[in-house]
Amino acid sequence: MKLENFLEHIYRQYNKKEFVSHDPLTFLYDYPNKRDREIVALISSALAYGRVAQILKSVESVLKPLGQNPHNFINGADEQFFADEYNCFKHRFTCGVDIAGLLISVKKALLEYGSLENLFYHGMKTSSNMIEAQHNFTNYLNSGKGSYLLPTPKKGSACKRLNLFLRWMVRSDEVDPGGWDKISPEHLIVPLDTHMLKVSQELKLTSRKQGDLKTALEITEAFKKINRSDPVKYDFALTRPGILGIKPEKFI
Repeated sequence: MKLENFLEHIYRQYNKKEFVSHDPLTFLYDYPNKRDREIVALISSALAYGRVAQILKSVESVLKPLGQNPHNFINGADEQFFADEYNCFKHRFTCGVDIAGLLISVKKALLEYGSLENLFYHGMKTSSNMIEAQHNFTNYLNSGKGSYLLPTPKKGSACKRLNLFLRWMVRSDEVDPGGWDKISPEHLIVPLDTHMLKVSQELKLTSRKQGDLKTALEITEAFKKINRSDPVKYDFALTRPGILGIKPEKFI
């Protein structure tokens, strides 16, 4: 079986909402307005590290005070509200001051650019380079400081959670809800985690062992040879068997 045929087969089999359960992506489906959804996606992806049960609990606790319209709520909230509301928040390496700082930066971005999409697009227009655009985006939201929540690719990180956020917002199919139309899927980078690295090695998309930015870019380039306009199309489907503990099909 040709690689592209195998990938399409896996995509048809696993790229379904029924396999999204116990994934922070599920939170996005409750927000039809893309300006709300992008905020939910940023929070959900930023906290997507650690045990799944704790991730879901932490994301829910951050989203609950923001209500059904996070965009409007954050726009109108006083900055002190965030510091007070999330004072006791804790998610592994992330504490309340980190969440408050992120939401205050989101508020600043909404007031200055109108949306997170416009903020990111501004970086793309300025640099015409996804790595630069990602750095500009995270640097803005981190207020020029380093952050575990939103790491920058400039330091060699694969930035898996940031690339997940972008996949969710830029792509649109049964799994990825999309909403952003100013960024093309062709610019996306594979959200590289241990599952994707293992699968990519098995499919001979990379021979590298490190899960870093260089490897993520190498795998993305390999996918572009199959689907230049949508290189991360197969990300969700390929990683489902490993995440769900299902014995994966072998590429023949």
